[in-house]
Amino acid sequence: IVVRHFPSLRYTVAGRGLFQKPTKDTRHELSPFTEMWSGIYTSARPSNMGLVLNVDESHTAFYTAQPVLDFMVGHLNLRQGINANFSLRDSDRASLEKQLRYLKVSVTHQKQKRQYRVEKLTKETVSQLSFDVNGKRMSISQYFKSQYNYTLKYPNLPCVWVSPREKKTYLPLEVCHIVEGQRCVRKLTPDETSSMIRATAKKPHIRKQCTDGQMAKMEYPRDMFLKQFGFEVEQSMVGVKGKVLDPPKIGYANNATANPRAGVWDNRNMRFFKPTQIKNWAILMFPPQNHCQTNDVKAFCDLMIKVGTDMGMQIAQPSLVKYLRENEIERVCEEIKQKSGGNIDLVYCILPRNSSAVYPRIKNVFENKNCISTQCMELKNMRPPKPQTIGNILQKINTKIGGVNNIAADMMSIPLFKRPVIVMGADNSHPAQGEGNRPSITAVVGSLDRHATRYATQLSTQKTDGKRTHSFVIEQIGKLVKGNLIKFYQAAKIKPERIIFYRDGLSEGQYNHVMMYEVAEIKKACNSLEQGYNPPITYVVCQKRHHTRLYVQNPRDAQDRSGNVPAGTVVDKDITSPVNFDFYLNSHQGIQGTNKPAKYTVLVDENKLPADMLYTTTYHLCHVYARCTRSVSIPAPVYYARLATERAREHLCKFTFDSSDGGNSTASGGSGGIGPAMEEILREISPHEQTKNKMYWG
Repeated sequence: IVVRHFPSLRYTVAGRGLFQKPTKDTRHELSPFTEMWSGIYTSARPSNMGLVLNVDESHTAFYTAQPVLDFMVGHLNLRQGINANFSLRDSDRASLEKQLRYLKVSVTHQKQKRQYRVEKLTKETVSQLSFDVNGKRMSISQYFKSQYNYTLKYPNLPCVWVSPREKKTYLPLEVCHIVEGQRCVRKLTPDETSSMIRATAKKPHIRKQCTDGQMAKMEYPRDMFLKQFGFEVEQSMVGVKGKVLDPPKIGYANNATANPRAGVWDNRNMRFFKPTQIKNWAILMFPPQNHCQTNDVKAFCDLMIKVGTDMGMQIAQPSLVKYLRENEIERVCEEIKQKSGGNIDLVYCILPRNSSAVYPRIKNVFENKNCISTQCMELKNMRPPKPQTIGNILQKINTKIGGVNNIAADMMSIPLFKRPVIVMGADNSHPAQGEGNRPSITAVVGSLDRHATRYATQLSTQKTDGKRTHSFVIEQIGKLVKGNLIKFYQAAKIKPERIIFYRDGLSEGQYNHVMMYEVAEIKKACNSLEQGYNPPITYVVCQKRHHTRLYVQNPRDAQDRSGNVPAGTVVDKDITSPVNFDFYLNSHQGIQGTNKPAKYTVLVDENKLPADMLYTTTYHLCHVYARCTRSVSIPAPVYYARLATERAREHLCKFTFDSSDGGNSTASGGSGGIGPAMEEILREISPHEQTKNKMYWG
């Protein structure tokens, strides 16, 4: 509080960030109704070197101050604008309400610029809404004319229902103006996200200069409040010592190995460690036939077979190539099952551009309901087909149908893996603001083999209150862990003797409560399988949502052209916690911008792992991510848990969620009606029981 007070008098405070309104020259528009503000993140925290101030250049999206009507036109993409007769469809009104909810608006029809918080939009228009005034019934339009001598120009638009809701205060859209300085807390659209990344991706030396510049603007040397408390802030970054871990050799078939350099390796002339066969498969073409002729499909299949052979896979010509519409997915699925006798290895779907609606339906029908593996690809990647693109796709396909692309060959030399060990990753994904009371979705993945390359998946859902309060514990973690232990035993024919558990999605304030609940539930799950079964647990929290950045002091120490610290850099001293066992690991090569190392905090370590062994294990697990030939920023099981929750969230499109009562989760399904439907939701998002053994989200 003391450190932030003086700058907060001059900056807009949003969370732990301090932001300045951009000037005309520095303004960066993300969309017609959002813009990027830049500033600085500050957080004072204890460390092994005393009290330190964590600072980082920060960027976030703010709503553009503008009339609500302009916001509506931009959000609904009304290129022709609106006229006096314009009205909103129910779907557009619901979409606009979702965007406006909880925003502050000021009014323009009064001299006093009062501010209100939006609760919802009325279903009735300003000409339909009426109330009693001195015993006389008046519409909103009539009231504004009588009270303010203001003639409303858009009588067919709804009103904003502002808080407090019980007062039933309604304001016409045309007199509302979005208040400046409101951070956009909803999930950004893909276009907004890509625009933000382009604007903020800076090489490390440039980002460091910008952070130093923002630090200078804080003017801490002349901060009278700091001086009164006896604090003084140094203006330069602290120097810390780190070490660089050796990467593992990457194992392929026939004992072939590749050596990563700067987190990347070359798999040319390498065959998958465990390649699969695709004997019976189908291609479904969703674009019209005149967009992709039979010869194009044939050329693609021939190249896919050739590239697959080079990678060790055996791929036959497809047994079926069919053009279809979106409403024919269920029928075609039944047709494929009948023709194949239920023995189909893969359904390959070619999609047109902007096919976000059909994708979840394909996954739901084929994978969730019928246990048929699918792979989707946009049409643009078929004409002409490219070997590199097909090779990347085959990496996904091989793992989906039970294969293993590569292993970290040195994994078996780690003493931890001398005996059976299961590695798990967990993620708890919560709805963003404006998504109503969509349930939180939890995924726990567990390894199935001694190389920790194949994983099974367990899913669960948790109720939310429709606002911003979510349970940060995984309420059904015992059930999910038990399911993965059973899958491990079925695959390996032996019980795991140790559990390594990587947990994503936690902040520091949640550590103790979550650790006490979840570890106890994991132990109960083990004991429920067999009395006295109590494998030791190492429970590690993996964080990417932090603001610690690592920079090389000497540019020659950077391992690649990006200028980032080398892949494998570990920092476990000075800036780490004086209480917990934690460390930072930069496990990946920088592609663009400045790398953010993952922070790991060990909350429980019944395995009593030496620190170096845990570093090495974590770093090796970053090299077995099946989608690419590079190490990734977090261990593969944590990444896979995220992919599983993202896939599950896509299946929620069937439901309509509502948060108007702020109460229990409610959902309306395809059959209509609104009510608690958590069991139905879980059935809809969960994969087929046999699919759970596959890495279907790959």
